Amino acid sequence: MSSRRRLLAALVTLLALGTMAAPPAHAQGKSKAKHYAVSSDRAMTVTRTVLERQGFEVVRVARSEDAQVVYYRAGNHGRGKGKGPIERMVIRTVERRVVFEDTPPAVLVDIDLNLKL
Repeated sequence: MSSRRRLLAALVTLLALGTMAAPPAHAQGKSKAKHYAVSSDRAMTVTRTVLERQGFEVVRVARSEDAQVVYYRAGNHGRGKGKGPIERMVIRTVERRVVFEDTPPAVLVDIDLNLKL
């Protein structure tokens, strides 16, 4: 076997072992949900003001035992083109902390800034 073939076989073997040893990217434990140590009433008022400030209309809030589901939609922004589809976000209380789920990133950044003040 020539030296080039040995080198090529060694490189292929190292590449195969390297990809098998690398941990998968989805198992790194990063969560997209934000946790806050505030009351659920404070989280709801901040969410309502942020949505209205960004041009959304809060359609309704459905309350359950440990969660509040906020249904909202985009307003027409003064253009008279109708309103957007109804979307939802969930505000859940987990272990005395408030967790936001299914929240758009732009809205979540604004909520984050207002809750930390």
